[in-house]
Formats: sequence, C-alpha cells, structure tokens
Amino acid sequence: MAGTSNIDSSPFYTISTATSSSSLPGMIRRGPQETTSLVVQGDVEAGPAQYGASTPLTGKRTKVSDSQFARKMRYYVPSIAWIPAYSFSLLGGDVLAGVSLAAMLIPQSVSYGTSLAKIGPTAGLFAASIPAIMYSFLGTSRQLNVAAEAALSLLVGQSVSEFRHAYPDAASDKLGIAVATAIGVGLFASILGFLRLGFLDVVLSRALLRGFVTAVAVVITVEQLVPMFGLTVLENQLKPESSLDKIFFLVEYVWAHSHKLTTIISFAVLLLLVLLRAFKNCFKNTWWIYRLPEVLIVVVVSTWVSDELQWNQSGVEILGSVSISTGGTFFKFPLNSHTHPFLRGTTSTAILITIIGFLDSIVAAKQNGDRFGHPISPNRELVALGAANLAGSFVPGTLPAFGSIIRSRINGDIGARTQVASLITAALVLLATFYLLPALYFLPKCVLASIICLFVTSLFAEVPHDLVYYYKIGAWTDLAMMFITFALSIIWNVEIGIVVSLIISLLLVIRRSSKTRMTILGRIPGTDQWRPVTDNPDAQDVPGTLIVRIRESLDFANTAQLKGRLRKFELYGAEPAHPSEDPRRQPTRVLVFHMGDVESCDASAVQILHELLEMYQNRGVHLFIAHLRPGIRKTFENAGIVQLLGPNAFYDTVGEAIATVEARYIDGQ
Repeated sequence: MAGTSNIDSSPFYTISTATSSSSLPGMIRRGPQETTSLVVQGDVEAGPAQYGASTPLTGKRTKVSDSQFARKMRYYVPSIAWIPAYSFSLLGGDVLAGVSLAAMLIPQSVSYGTSLAKIGPTAGLFAASIPAIMYSFLGTSRQLNVAAEAALSLLVGQSVSEFRHAYPDAASDKLGIAVATAIGVGLFASILGFLRLGFLDVVLSRALLRGFVTAVAVVITVEQLVPMFGLTVLENQLKPESSLDKIFFLVEYVWAHSHKLTTIISFAVLLLLVLLRAFKNCFKNTWWIYRLPEVLIVVVVSTWVSDELQWNQSGVEILGSVSISTGGTFFKFPLNSHTHPFLRGTTSTAILITIIGFLDSIVAAKQNGDRFGHPISPNRELVALGAANLAGSFVPGTLPAFGSIIRSRINGDIGARTQVASLITAALVLLATFYLLPALYFLPKCVLASIICLFVTSLFAEVPHDLVYYYKIGAWTDLAMMFITFALSIIWNVEIGIVVSLIISLLLVIRRSSKTRMTILGRIPGTDQWRPVTDNPDAQDVPGTLIVRIRESLDFANTAQLKGRLRKFELYGAEPAHPSEDPRRQPTRVLVFHMGDVESCDASAVQILHELLEMYQNRGVHLFIAHLRPGIRKTFENAGIVQLLGPNAFYDTVGEAIATVEARYIDGQ
C-alpha cells in the first residue's frame, strides 16, 4: 500500500507514516526555516508560526497567523488546527471506524447503563455520545474513544445502591445521582489538568492497577451471573451487599431457584458470541468478515426471537419500553435542587472514577500516539476529559465517560486517523438513542448480561502473565499490593479496595523518596580515585574517616532521615545491619561529604543540614565538604553553614579533602 504523509498536530513538523494501521511512525522532518525543537511526549510547544506550517493532515504548506494568541488557541484547542486542514482522503477510514465502533458501542452502552450503573439504557448511550463530541474538539489523541466503561459504571451503580439503602426516599432520583457524579468527575479532572498533575499515571504501580482490574472483573462477573440465572427478583428480596455475599447467594440458590429458560438463553448467547469472535479471528485478512459487529447481530437476532416466541410470557425479563427521560428538558444546568443533595455523597466516587478513568485513558492515548506518530499531552488530556464529563452532566442521566484501551485500539485498527471517527460514532449512537431503542423492546436483559461477561473476559487476559512475572523476580511487595486490592474489593467493595491500596501505594512512594540516596566511598589502592565500597570490594577506608557521597538533591522529604542514615553508616558501614548488632567500624573522627550530585537544596533541607553539622561539631567530629556547586555554596553562605564550618572546610575534590585530613589528623599535625 502506498504511504501517505500524516502530519503531527504541532503545525511545524511533518511526520511520515504508512497508512497501514500496523505501521510505525516514520521520520520527523523539520520544515524550512524552522529552528525550534519538537517535544514528542508531554506538553508540546508550538514553533514560530510566522514561517508557515505543514497542515496536520495533508502535508500542504499553509499561511498561518503569527499572533501568540492564535498559536495558543491551536495548542489548547487542537480542533482549530485539524478541522480546516482535514483531508477527505482520510474520510473512508474514519467513516468505517466510526460505524464499526458504533455497532459495538450501542449494545455495550445499553448493558452498562442498565446492568452495571442501574440507571437505564440511555445513561450509557448518552455517555457514548455527548462527552465524545466534546473530547473530539479538545483532546490530543486522534484515536481515543470516550464512552462509559465497565469498572466506572460499576462504581456509579454501587453509589446508586448505597443511596438506595441509606436514603430510600431519595434513591428513586437516579438521574440526580448520575449528574452529581458527572459534575464531580468533570471538575476534579479539570482541576488536575489545570494544576498540571498529569504525571499521576506514573505514580500508581501496575500491581495495584492489575489487582483492581481483576477485582472489578470478578465483581462484574458476579453481578451479571445473577440476571443470567434469572435470580434478580430473589436478589432484590434478600439484598446481598458485598460481592462476597453475592457469591454465597449464588452458591446457595443457583441450583434450586434459577430460571431454566433464562439460564439457557444467557449461556447460549455467551457461547455464540465466543464462537463468532473465534470465527472472525480466523478471517483477519478478510476485512468484511473480521469487522462484522457480532454483538449487534446477536442483539438483533435475540430481540427478534424473543418477540416471536414471546419469551417475556415465560418469565424472561425483557428491556421493555425505554423512555428518553432527562428530567423534562434535554439540556439542563447540572447544579440545581435535584443534584445538590447528592454532591457531597458522590465526591469520593467521583475522585476514584477520575483517577481510574484517566489512567486507562492516558495509557490508551499514549499507545496510539506512539503507534501513529502524534504527541500526547497528559495535562491537556485531563482538561479535555474533564470538559467532556462536564458537558455530559448537562444531559441528566449521563454516566462518566473515559477512554478505553481496547476500543481505541480497535478504532485505529479499522482506519480511524482523526477525531472525525469519534464524531461519527457519537452521531450514530445519538440516532440509536432516539430512534432505535423502541425496536429493542423484547431484548432479554440476560442477553445484556452475557454481552458484559464477554467484554469482561479481556480484563483477565494479563493476570496470569503478571502473577508469574512478579513471582519470578521476587516482587513480593507488588504481589501483596495486588492481592490486598483484590481481596478488599471482593470482601467489602471496589471503593474500599482501591482507596486502601492507593493509600498504601502512596505511602510506599513516600517511604522510598524519604530515604536519601547515599553511599560510602573508599580509595582504590594505588590511586587517588574514590569509588563506592559496595560496588568495589577493593576500595579501602581511611581509618576514622567516613566519606559519604550524597547522590541526589536534598529537600524536606529526603533530608528528615539523614541523621539516622548517617548514624548507621558510622556504626555498620554501607552493608545492611540490624540495630542490635555490634558496631563494625571505628568511631568516626572525620566526616567528608561528596556533594557533587546535589543540584538543589530547599530551605527545610538546608535548615536540617545546618542542625546536623552543628551536632557533629559538638561531638568533636571534623567536617569537610567537597564538590559543592556554586549555587549551593551561595545558599550555604546565606544560611550560615560556611561560617559554621569555616572556609577551610570546603574543597574542590575528595582527594584534596583527604590529603588535608591525613596531614592534620592522622599524621598528628
């Protein structure tokens, strides 16, 4: 297939890629007279527009305004750049991807809104359309598809259930709960973006996320097994709360109280979906077979068969009449008397949904960005996702919407090269919401549960690999995090599981960052070279002298434990030791700090260091500092450390400091 030029959203670079979805980004070429550099990851700076630019999609040179405001607008609102430059040669792939994704999203969204969020079919459908339209204009990813997610819909459903138990009179206002959650998600995501906290995706460990995703998969599976066995009525009577309670409920009642016809339909549909997917995978090279929407086909066929055989008269629950109810008007200002009572109660859920949804979205966006050669800005993604959810909150009953790794990859595989694909998907979902829902009157609810179970299977895919990997490398902390998250989510609920795990994860990060990276230096025999004693067994100590190299900048966090770490070095050296052991080193008379790696030192660290040096002086320990940078020395002068130690305590190298030590204190001078 002939290659085409696919231009980066930064208007001053041309990125050549092949039109095939499996191709990798090609070479990045500078435009004529261009002097600035391209930042591929993170926030991308615009270049000087007065020289003209390559359009983001066609590769043609166009005259652009040199005003700073225009450049910033194109940066913060990417659609201003890509819409005028859209090439109709890309329309075929975008349309095909948009139609294919809509065929998958319509039944999936109906399932999420009904079975997981417990609000109604329109909740999931609106989430797949309204937020997606807003994201298409503000997002930096061209393939990211924004819609309701299984895990996030489950969190909303648990919030609805909690309100139902705590406030029976207010529980009927499910739209208010959904709107309050969407407002919280939109505001929190936007605030994180404006504060430039897009680095959150690197803070949380993969083990925590894997434990959470696995727990969500189990919880969703258990939730869907209830309608698949026809036990919904009995569940509403007994009201098991946690997922563990529902597992016991299923074990106790599934054999004696399950509805036979519902059970047969559920597992027959699930088996049919699995077989259809396997059949499609055998014909990956035959595009019209591989892109058949098997889920939509099953929904249409099961609805028709249910109507013909009147399954509802045999006790099978059907979708029934679905009214497009948004509380009176389609658009309504979200902050009103109906949503106000739920704002405080849904705050914790909104925060969790934002964090989890963003992590999934940014991974999907970066994967496609690397694949198709366009930069992704995490901070602008947060703002775009926040704006998308705020837009969704103006339509009462819209679920929180974020990107999906699986959907976004499918979107790119089919042919999506711009956000036009997402706009087409959103338009088709909206049409289905208003005109196709009545045709699904006889759709069995157990079929929706089977569809969700099909999508949930992908969440288990990487669990065995990760378990084996962590075991092989002895990552016991990661394994513990994974199992804690999983167990708490199953025993209590998903919110408790993720909150406790988040706290533990952040505490581990703080614990690691609070330990200053230091090492003890020794002299290589016959040389004037000083190397870490842990890496060089031949390195020799200077008797009574401790030479410590600080390997990072100092701040309030990592300096607090400096005193204790140095004390351990004095007694036991660099090797790990229990405090009950006898000292391994001679008493320290001289302490030399190698501070060549210290690039910055904040006020709290300087203050702690001053107190530490003063303590050593009071003990009669002689202090020297080597390799100190000029900026840090100026800070030490202003803080009084230079005056405390005297100017003769500072040397350019460790060798010069040790020469003075040996002359003054070892040779008796």
